[in-house]
Amino acid sequence: MNNPLLDFSDLPLFDQVTPEHVVPAVDALLAQADRALTQATQADFPAQWQAMAKVLDIATEKLGRAWGAVSHLNAVADTPPLRAAYNEALPKVTEFFTRLGADERLYAKYKAMDPASLNAEQTQAHHNAVRNFVLGGADLTGAAKERFAQLQERQAELSQKFSENALDATDAFAYYAGVDEVSGIPDDVLHTALAAAQAEGQTGYKLTLKMPCYLPVMQFAHSSALREMLYRAYVTRASDQAAADVQKFDNSAIIRETLALRQEEAKLLGYASFGEVSLVPKMASSPAQVIAFLRDLAHKARPYALKDLADLRAFAKEHLSLSEPQAWDWSYIGEKLKEARYAFSEQEVKQYFPAPKVLAGLFKIVETLFEVTIVPDRAPLWEPGVSFYRIERSGAMVGQFYLDPAARHGKRGGAWMDDVRARWLRPDNGALQTPVAHLVCNFAAGVDGKPALLTHDDVITLFHEFGHGLQHLLTQVNERDVSGISGVEWDAVELPSQFMENFCWEWDVVQHMSAHVDTGLPLARELFDKMLAAKNFQSGLQTLRQVEFSLFDMLLHTEHDPAQDLMVLLDQVRAEVAVLPAPSWNRSAHTFSHIFAGGYAAGYYSYKWAEVLSADAYAAFEETRGNDGLASLETGRKYRQTILESGGARPAMESFKAFRGREPSLDALLRHQGMA
Repeated sequence: MNNPLLDFSDLPLFDQVTPEHVVPAVDALLAQADRALTQATQADFPAQWQAMAKVLDIATEKLGRAWGAVSHLNAVADTPPLRAAYNEALPKVTEFFTRLGADERLYAKYKAMDPASLNAEQTQAHHNAVRNFVLGGADLTGAAKERFAQLQERQAELSQKFSENALDATDAFAYYAGVDEVSGIPDDVLHTALAAAQAEGQTGYKLTLKMPCYLPVMQFAHSSALREMLYRAYVTRASDQAAADVQKFDNSAIIRETLALRQEEAKLLGYASFGEVSLVPKMASSPAQVIAFLRDLAHKARPYALKDLADLRAFAKEHLSLSEPQAWDWSYIGEKLKEARYAFSEQEVKQYFPAPKVLAGLFKIVETLFEVTIVPDRAPLWEPGVSFYRIERSGAMVGQFYLDPAARHGKRGGAWMDDVRARWLRPDNGALQTPVAHLVCNFAAGVDGKPALLTHDDVITLFHEFGHGLQHLLTQVNERDVSGISGVEWDAVELPSQFMENFCWEWDVVQHMSAHVDTGLPLARELFDKMLAAKNFQSGLQTLRQVEFSLFDMLLHTEHDPAQDLMVLLDQVRAEVAVLPAPSWNRSAHTFSHIFAGGYAAGYYSYKWAEVLSADAYAAFEETRGNDGLASLETGRKYRQTILESGGARPAMESFKAFRGREPSLDALLRHQGMA
């Protein structure tokens, strides 16, 4: 078959894949994988790691790579034909992997493997595999096993539909604002909005709910009425509170069914709640431990959050004549207070961060600290604005990555890192397969022939996703299931990403990756010092916001009855944690894709959990900083070898202790966020 999805000779042929290729490729690869599964589960097939890898892992890896390419295109270049093809193939892929994970014959082969025949990497991968069989329902029989498979398939469908509704509800909104309404909105945002309206033959400025437009409107638009309109549209997306013409995207029923199915899955597996199931492969030991951790963090952050709120209220009353600020006013008030207190604005800072300069600065740190070289490379691409690079050490290839930075129609929001393929000493030919990653963001595009300009938050996002990429790309583990990000506990997987964010606050780094878009001058030290002073601006409020999401997620999956309205629980959590009241019609849970479509169910706490690890890890760099302000190369090498290169080949706590010589402490996080 002349199908680009079936070509595994090198990188995915993204420029050749069409929707027509999806189902035939998936069908062919599923048939191959099925034959491999049949062969590997024969009575006379040896219960040996390498024998299994040569037959079954080769087949499932190809299926995973092809489906990964399709899923990626579905996320970054969504079209109705591609979506239809993806949705036609999704149940088949889900059914196969569910069946694979619950196959008692295969489970028996893994249990029969001789532990003495495995190396250290294989031992960890084997431990994970046996655990995953149990979580995959391999111990179930008869009707329970059948029902478990149905649950997996239906949950995959619901997750995809949730995602589609969130994207479609976001894309469906447009408001064409008149010139009298857009006062205060930054010029580059208005330029893009004007061009978008003109392209559709409309007058005015096309405002959307995509982040590069929505956020600046909320921060800078002087019109409270305009902010209210966009805020209401944004927080009611994909809900029963949305405008009548977009209520077809309501996620309410999907959420209810998803929660009920997860609870049923937990009961089938013998657990009290889905929260317990979620934590089996994570660092945290129980939902109770996570809930206690979050409440402790909320308790420590609350006094700082109350002070933040008092400052905002006083400033709004005195300087903005807002005696009763509403939910859509807080971002605007915060931005004005920050400008007044620190005498700079995000817009001023943004002019110093052209994307190419930031990228060059990021590459320089990575090259210096981790002793590698990053060079442009060639690959088939899905979009002209995407770039491709290779990472080398001493002239040898370490890994490669795609960078897709710009927001556009048909691309889901947010930022993420995904693997294209893993590092693997291939059992079929003995060759070392090098890792490849996707790094995806949603930044505003450049205007007037100028490069894209990043806010400092955008810069932090880029460093964050690159941190994920580094763990995947710099791994030295040869066993696919535990190399790179594979096999890393979910609540430790944010350690390398959040670790990298710290460099965005280092003067020696920032001065080298900034250049004013018009003058070319680097960011002035005076402006950087103001940014640094503002770094922990509202950190109390921001911490409580993350705790609110995390606690809601964990309680939703442990104590909540799916038949009940989840808004009751969300209101209780807000009453306990939040200090900023939310309108009764706010339905932010209806687009909480992390937990309903992104793998973070009963796991959203992991951002805060891993922040403790990353802050403590970065403290090691602060402790070994030389007179030049730079961390020692020795620390960089130790961090690379103990954390990045070891991947999932050992428990994350072991890797952390190998780097720090002790267990993590909360102190560094509180200090970094000005709450010590």
